[in-house]
Amino acid sequence: MKVSREQMAQNRNGILDAAGRLFRQKGFDSVGVAEVMKAAGLTHGGFYGHFRSKDDLIAQTMAHVLGAESVSDSGLDAFLDAYLSRKHRDNPAGGCPTAGLAADLRHQTPAARAAMTQGLRSQIDRMSTAFPNLDEKARRQAAIASWSAMVGALILSRATDDAELSDEIIGETRSFFGSKDM
Repeated sequence: MKVSREQMAQNRNGILDAAGRLFRQKGFDSVGVAEVMKAAGLTHGGFYGHFRSKDDLIAQTMAHVLGAESVSDSGLDAFLDAYLSRKHRDNPAGGCPTAGLAADLRHQTPAARAAMTQGLRSQIDRMSTAFPNLDEKARRQAAIASWSAMVGALILSRATDDAELSDEIIGETRSFFGSKDM
């Protein structure tokens, strides 16, 4: 049975969404193509109609999930509230792809790293809009420093087995930005 272009696009997006969740949850090496296809509700045989290889899937997944990541239209405070929270920390599969996958990307293909680079540039550009009262250079500096602190805090809060320390990492980073709630 022939699949329409619209259905092919929906299937492809479903694969990319499933891969994004699984990669963030388990890491690139712990997820196989068959698992991704099953999570997308498709058969393993259909994979090569969308991607050349698992490496191609990884690169395209990174472009897909990083393109969806952004500072909300509500501004930096709302983004901080959502990003530096227990809910976000405790949901790596549905959370920030940068925090979930950046460390593993250094072992991936140039295409996957290029997708990360483009996603990082886009996020810095979007975050710089949160600092409208600064000149361009200072906006970029504030965006890079803020994004780095937020991603780092999320990574470290997930890495510890001490719930109190994990909460403290999130809380103190939020406090640094002037936000107190978790």
